[in-house]
Amino acid sequence: MDYLDQLESEAIHIMREVAGQFERPALLFSGGKDSITLVHLALKAFRPGKFPFPLVHIDTGHNFQEALDYRDDLANRIGEKLIVRYVEDTIRTKKLKEPTGRNATRNGLQTFTLLDTIEEFEFDACIGGARRDEEKARAKERVFSVRDEFGSWDPKRQRPELWNLYNGRIHKGENVRVFPISNWTELDVWNYIRREKIELPSIYFAHDRELIIRDGKLMATAGGVIKPEADDQIVTRRVRFRTVGDISCTAASPSHAATLDDVIDEIQATRISERGETRMDDQLSEAAMEDRKKGGYF
Repeated sequence: MDYLDQLESEAIHIMREVAGQFERPALLFSGGKDSITLVHLALKAFRPGKFPFPLVHIDTGHNFQEALDYRDDLANRIGEKLIVRYVEDTIRTKKLKEPTGRNATRNGLQTFTLLDTIEEFEFDACIGGARRDEEKARAKERVFSVRDEFGSWDPKRQRPELWNLYNGRIHKGENVRVFPISNWTELDVWNYIRREKIELPSIYFAHDRELIIRDGKLMATAGGVIKPEADDQIVTRRVRFRTVGDISCTAASPSHAATLDDVIDEIQATRISERGETRMDDQLSEAAMEDRKKGGYF
């Protein structure tokens, strides 16, 4: 077995453990490369049967259209149930105050919608595509990450995971976030995508796009989510997106990588993680991601 076979085998084992240990699991799916990889792994783990969980997307209303189109097409193509819940509905029903100002984003409000969705369907495990190499708070989490009845994460309550033994025992009201590709790197994901010939949204490859240069970052003008201000410069550049999140906090990377081989060569040469380079919400403070996770974030 080469290293990709080993990573694949571990991820499939984890997914089957979820199916065996939990009553109402779900797979969090955004149309991004990591969640697409999870779906591919689930196909290997459970076909020819149906998935033992639905696909769930928490839609901020500010997502890239390419990712949404891919999400809907994939769910239809594989014939699996897709549940979509909208942050906009949560803002309205809970009378939440939507952030305003220069770099306002709804991204943090996803937590409220996710927790409501977990309660609505009584999910006891949510499978996600987080990886330890993405961000230092992600690196603290175990594969089975227990959340309390309020959805909060406590780094001090992490359970030991020795010899690939995963403890899914929880109390009523608690749930577990599960990360089957936690041990993968960004480069591992791309090498696996190339090996498995997995189709991705076009946004991951170099293309010409209208952008706003703001605070040194290339932000998309798509959907009018980001409103140009007097000191913003609007340009057309050849870029790709290393990560696909909310338009309001996801920057593009200058790139001419139009093929899988090009992307892999580009990643091998970089020394900055995809979230470190392009996710504005992670750069608000040193502990931005950890603070969101403690509140119930993915």
